[in-house]
Amino acid sequence: MQNTRLNNLLDTIARLVGQWFVNPWRRLSLLLINFLFGFFLGSAVSTTTGQRGVLDMVIAAVLVLLTEVTSRIFYSRSFLAKQALWVEALNFLKVGFIYSLFVEAFKLGS
Repeated sequence: MQNTRLNNLLDTIARLVGQWFVNPWRRLSLLLINFLFGFFLGSAVSTTTGQRGVLDMVIAAVLVLLTEVTSRIFYSRSFLAKQALWVEALNFLKVGFIYSLFVEAFKLGS
């Protein structure tokens, strides 16, 4: 890409955000927020699809596909690539989502 002012600005912003999350407490808080947002997404998706009841199987297949793609991204990389913040955040989002679906299943089973 050309070295434009916009490109320099975006590179600087990305570098500053990356330095911001080097702090372990900030990194942990971001990962916790991703876990809780995944939990919220799981609850929201399960209640809205259960309410409508139109495309349950298609939505379930799409959700399984998305979680499998996320697992493939996280577990197929080397150890250093797993340390990337966006990969780890995506994995925590997936874990929160799956945990929420298990909790919803237990609620329906009881």
